[in-house]
Amino acid sequence: MDLSSILKPEAVKVVTAASSRKRLLQEFGDLAAATYGLSAPRVAEALQEREALGPTGVGQGVALPHARLPEIDSVIGAFILLEKPVDFNSVDRQPVDIAFALFAPEDAGVEHLKALARVSRSLRDPAICTKLRANQNASTLFAILTETDKVQAA
Repeated sequence: MDLSSILKPEAVKVVTAASSRKRLLQEFGDLAAATYGLSAPRVAEALQEREALGPTGVGQGVALPHARLPEIDSVIGAFILLEKPVDFNSVDRQPVDIAFALFAPEDAGVEHLKALARVSRSLRDPAICTKLRANQNASTLFAILTETDKVQAA
Protein backbone atom coordinates (compact mmCIF):
# COMPACT_ATOMS: atom_id res chain seq x y z
CA MET A 1 0.00 0.00 0.00
CA ASP A 2 1.41 3.34 -1.06
CA LEU A 3 0.99 6.42 1.10
CA SER A 4 0.06 8.37 -2.02
CA SER A 5 -3.05 6.18 -2.32
CA ILE A 6 -4.35 7.26 1.10
CA LEU A 7 -2.94 10.78 1.48
CA LYS A 8 -3.85 13.77 -0.68
CA PRO A 9 -1.37 16.66 -0.98
CA GLU A 10 -4.08 18.97 0.45
CA ALA A 11 -4.23 16.79 3.59
CA VAL A 12 -0.72 17.83 4.65
CA LYS A 13 -0.35 20.83 6.92
CA VAL A 14 2.10 22.61 9.18
CA VAL A 15 0.48 23.84 12.38
CA THR A 16 2.20 26.66 14.21
CA ALA A 17 0.25 26.50 17.46
CA ALA A 18 -1.59 23.50 18.82
CA SER A 19 -1.57 23.79 22.58
CA SER A 20 -2.68 20.24 23.44
CA ARG A 21 -3.43 16.78 22.14
CA LYS A 22 -7.13 17.68 22.01
CA ARG A 23 -6.37 20.76 19.90
CA LEU A 24 -4.22 18.66 17.54
CA LEU A 25 -7.11 16.22 17.07
CA GLN A 26 -9.38 19.19 16.31
CA GLU A 27 -6.85 20.33 13.70
CA PHE A 28 -7.15 16.88 12.12
CA GLY A 29 -10.92 17.31 12.11
CA ASP A 30 -10.59 20.65 10.32
CA LEU A 31 -8.10 19.21 7.83
CA ALA A 32 -10.32 16.18 7.10
CA ALA A 33 -13.30 18.50 6.61
CA ALA A 34 -11.41 20.75 4.19
CA THR A 35 -9.81 17.91 2.23
CA TYR A 36 -12.35 15.08 2.32
CA GLY A 37 -15.63 16.86 3.11
CA LEU A 38 -16.05 15.11 6.46
CA SER A 39 -17.61 16.64 9.57
CA ALA A 40 -14.79 18.27 11.56
CA PRO A 41 -16.47 17.76 14.97
CA ARG A 42 -17.27 14.12 14.12
CA VAL A 43 -13.69 13.38 13.06
CA ALA A 44 -12.22 15.03 16.18
CA GLU A 45 -14.70 13.16 18.38
CA ALA A 46 -13.86 9.80 16.75
CA LEU A 47 -10.13 10.43 17.24
CA GLN A 48 -10.68 11.42 20.87
CA GLU A 49 -12.77 8.29 21.48
CA ARG A 50 -9.92 6.17 20.11
CA GLU A 51 -7.37 8.03 22.26
CA ALA A 52 -9.48 7.22 25.33
CA LEU A 53 -8.76 3.53 24.67
CA GLY A 54 -5.03 4.18 24.77
CA PRO A 55 -2.71 6.87 23.47
CA THR A 56 -1.49 6.58 19.90
CA GLY A 57 1.81 8.35 20.52
CA VAL A 58 4.25 5.68 19.32
CA GLY A 59 7.45 7.38 20.48
CA GLN A 60 10.27 9.54 19.13
CA GLY A 61 7.91 12.48 18.63
CA VAL A 62 5.47 10.55 16.41
CA ALA A 63 1.74 9.93 16.87
CA LEU A 64 -0.57 7.83 14.71
CA PRO A 65 -4.11 8.75 15.75
CA HIS A 66 -6.75 6.76 13.92
CA ALA A 67 -10.48 6.19 13.88
CA ARG A 68 -13.20 4.34 12.04
CA LEU A 69 -15.83 6.45 10.31
CA PRO A 70 -19.01 4.94 8.84
CA GLU A 71 -19.33 7.70 6.22
CA ILE A 72 -16.17 6.78 4.28
CA ASP A 73 -15.56 3.83 1.97
CA SER A 74 -11.76 3.62 1.88
CA VAL A 75 -8.81 4.36 4.14
CA ILE A 76 -7.72 8.01 3.99
CA GLY A 77 -5.07 9.97 5.83
CA ALA A 78 -3.95 13.39 6.99
CA PHE A 79 -0.55 14.60 8.14
CA ILE A 80 0.35 17.43 10.51
CA LEU A 81 3.79 18.71 11.40
CA LEU A 82 3.75 20.77 14.58
CA GLU A 83 6.17 23.65 15.01
CA LYS A 84 5.80 23.27 18.77
CA PRO A 85 5.50 19.69 20.12
CA VAL A 86 2.58 18.74 22.36
CA ASP A 87 2.22 16.13 25.09
CA PHE A 88 0.52 13.05 23.66
CA ASN A 89 1.00 10.55 26.49
CA SER A 90 3.44 8.73 24.22
CA VAL A 91 5.04 5.46 25.22
CA ASP A 92 8.42 7.18 25.63
CA ARG A 93 6.91 10.29 27.28
CA GLN A 94 8.35 12.49 24.50
CA PRO A 95 6.15 15.27 23.10
CA VAL A 96 4.80 14.82 19.57
CA ASP A 97 5.59 17.03 16.59
CA ILE A 98 4.83 14.55 13.77
CA ALA A 99 1.30 13.18 13.51
CA PHE A 100 -0.28 11.08 10.79
CA ALA A 101 -4.00 10.39 11.23
CA LEU A 102 -5.75 7.51 9.49
CA PHE A 103 -9.47 7.17 8.95
CA ALA A 104 -10.99 3.87 7.92
CA PRO A 105 -14.47 2.60 7.11
CA GLU A 106 -16.06 0.68 9.95
CA ASP A 107 -15.67 -2.62 8.10
CA ALA A 108 -12.09 -2.12 6.85
CA GLY A 109 -10.21 -4.85 8.68
CA VAL A 110 -7.03 -5.76 6.84
CA GLU A 111 -6.92 -2.58 4.72
CA HIS A 112 -6.85 -0.42 7.87
CA LEU A 113 -4.13 -2.53 9.47
CA LYS A 114 -2.00 -2.47 6.30
CA ALA A 115 -2.27 1.31 6.13
CA LEU A 116 -1.38 1.68 9.80
CA ALA A 117 1.62 -0.63 9.37
CA ARG A 118 2.77 1.26 6.27
CA VAL A 119 2.59 4.65 7.96
CA SER A 120 4.24 3.29 11.10
CA ARG A 121 7.08 1.76 9.09
CA SER A 122 7.75 5.07 7.32
CA LEU A 123 7.66 7.18 10.46
CA ARG A 124 9.93 4.81 12.40
CA ASP A 125 12.69 5.75 9.95
CA PRO A 126 14.83 8.43 11.65
CA ALA A 127 16.01 9.78 8.27
CA ILE A 128 12.42 10.43 7.13
CA CYS A 129 11.51 12.09 10.43
CA THR A 130 14.62 14.29 10.24
CA LYS A 131 13.66 15.40 6.72
CA LEU A 132 10.08 16.10 7.82
CA ARG A 133 11.21 18.17 10.79
CA ALA A 134 13.58 20.19 8.59
CA ASN A 135 10.79 21.35 6.25
CA GLN A 136 7.86 23.71 6.76
CA ASN A 137 6.36 23.49 3.26
CA ALA A 138 3.31 21.24 2.88
CA SER A 139 4.12 20.15 -0.67
CA THR A 140 7.68 19.25 0.35
CA LEU A 141 6.32 17.27 3.32
CA PHE A 142 3.98 15.39 0.97
CA ALA A 143 6.90 14.59 -1.33
CA ILE A 144 8.98 13.29 1.59
CA LEU A 145 6.11 11.13 2.84
CA THR A 146 5.44 9.62 -0.59
CA GLU A 147 9.01 9.29 -1.87
CA THR A 148 9.36 5.86 -0.29
CA ASP A 149 6.47 4.73 -2.52
CA LYS A 150 8.70 5.31 -5.54
CA VAL A 151 11.70 3.58 -3.94
CA GLN A 152 9.70 0.48 -3.04
CA ALA A 153 8.13 0.31 -6.50
CA ALA A 154 11.53 0.36 -8.24
